[in-house]
Amino acid sequence: MKLIREFGMDTISLAGPIEAKLAAMKAAGFDQVMLKANDLVGHPGGLQAAVAACNASGLRATGFQVLRDFEGLSGHLHEYKIDIAKSMLQMAHSLGAKVLLACSSVSAHATQDLDKIAADLRKLAMLAVPYGIKIAYEALSWGRTVNELPQSWDVVCRADAPNLGICVDSYHVLAAKTSPEEIDYLDASKIFLVQLADFMWEETKSFEERMTTARTFRVFPGEGVHSDALVDIVLRLERIGYRGDYSFEVFNDDYVNLPLELVCERAKKSAQWLAEDVLRRSTPLPGSMRLKIAKLLI
Repeated sequence: MKLIREFGMDTISLAGPIEAKLAAMKAAGFDQVMLKANDLVGHPGGLQAAVAACNASGLRATGFQVLRDFEGLSGHLHEYKIDIAKSMLQMAHSLGAKVLLACSSVSAHATQDLDKIAADLRKLAMLAVPYGIKIAYEALSWGRTVNELPQSWDVVCRADAPNLGICVDSYHVLAAKTSPEEIDYLDASKIFLVQLADFMWEETKSFEERMTTARTFRVFPGEGVHSDALVDIVLRLERIGYRGDYSFEVFNDDYVNLPLELVCERAKKSAQWLAEDVLRRSTPLPGSMRLKIAKLLI
């Protein structure tokens, strides 16, 4: 089977051992996977067995996640997070992942000084240099200081490190009601990852609701109520010159209770819709069915 290019799945959408997740993604036609730390440290055979399984799957690592609450700390908390970051970078390197995702801090112990936040991210980027890894900084829509895309871009610009860029996550853009026009001001070369997901209600009115929805009930692009807005995001990224990876970061409590192949089929239809109908690219899968046609048959 020829593989789907540009679009990949995240292991968080699937239940079961990592070997089964990777096999299901590969069978659906994907050629890349976003991996998380629990995929490795939770493996019954240990870290090295998990790394071997990932490397043997034939799937490219889109990236590795997630470093949380890193920036803006001081004293022993800062040193603690430096140690955590070093371990995360080592794991990412063992997988051949070229991107480590770092999300904006929610810690009440972190400063709200943007220059201090930028300085810490610059330090993180320097730690990643020996590994050949890029840092993609993501604005969580419930972050304490940085909770929208323009703020994450501001911090990355302040830090001014070659291997520090941003992650554009459609869920957080939609949940925070960030104007999609903000994408037009980004430098495509500094977008190191794009994560795509939708959800089933029109708005999330509080930080708590944003967090709960994000962690339990995202859906694949084209399945939620924000399809038009998501299309706008993807097309704006295309217009500014983004040609990197798209990863489906879909936390969903229902999906992890479904057979792996059914969830991967939903993801495949989403990728086909984006490639064929939105970006007007040919997805190299014979006999593929576009999402809008598939919906008529459900």
